[in-house]
Amino acid sequence: MIKVVGVRFRKAGKIYYFDPKEMDMKEGDHVIVETARGVEYGTVMTAPKGVTDDQVVQPLKPVIRTATPEDDRIEEKNREKEKQAYKICQEKIRKHGLEMKLVEAEYTFDNNKLLFYFTADGRIDFRELVKDLAAVFRTRIELRQIGVRDETKILGGIGICGRPLCCHTFLSEFAPVSIKMAKEQNLSLNPTKISGVCGRLMCCLKNEEETYEYLNSRLPNVGDRVTTIDNLKGEVQSVNVLRQRVKVIVETGDEKEIREYCVNQLKFRPKRKKENQKLSRAEMKELAALEDKDNKSKLNDNH
Repeated sequence: MIKVVGVRFRKAGKIYYFDPKEMDMKEGDHVIVETARGVEYGTVMTAPKGVTDDQVVQPLKPVIRTATPEDDRIEEKNREKEKQAYKICQEKIRKHGLEMKLVEAEYTFDNNKLLFYFTADGRIDFRELVKDLAAVFRTRIELRQIGVRDETKILGGIGICGRPLCCHTFLSEFAPVSIKMAKEQNLSLNPTKISGVCGRLMCCLKNEEETYEYLNSRLPNVGDRVTTIDNLKGEVQSVNVLRQRVKVIVETGDEKEIREYCVNQLKFRPKRKKENQKLSRAEMKELAALEDKDNKSKLNDNH
């Protein structure tokens, strides 16, 4: 077992492990740590605890100290400097006529590096821009291109549910999301209804995927032939996934009527799942564009 402390550097960011040494710290404390980028200011998310060797990426960097009031003031000053750096960088981008959108400026705690995060449709030659910025700030400059999901995670916003975006509030890493998940939950395949603020498939499609897979596996498909508990033959008209109830068009003599049953009151042969909807070629093309090309794209903090 190795003793570690979990530290986060940005809101809803990934938690990294560090060696707490013999220091006493608790969740919510601010600490100064050594990272691959240099000395950084972070927040303790998990108090010192023991973990197995395979959970730790070696070498484990140490916590230098718990943050002092002076460290807190430096961090606050850095946040103010970032606002000014952001404005200057935007001016330089316009000056060079670059097709890129600046998202955020970020100083390391020790001011040894200034990072600028941006989005762009393709590759950008920003070598001259870096030279200009280095001349102004007189520190190491790094421009990092990020995806639209990372941009939304940084900027935040309100989702169609009316709540703050999951990625900006608590989702530390992006999970792969696919059209199959929307189909499994019987959602409308209208791209405007299943895509988030970032324009990609909504992350929350992943949240209930396992539950819907299990519940759907217990139900027949619409159009399947079933036998009811009262020995009637019929065809499935509709299913209620969450209530696990099925409406069946049953044959009673020469007449047909619709009756509702619990799924455990029916006998049926499981069949291969059918596509929920037939889509036009244009719809398929639009939905394919939504398939998350950024699933493996993460905000590489390099801590």
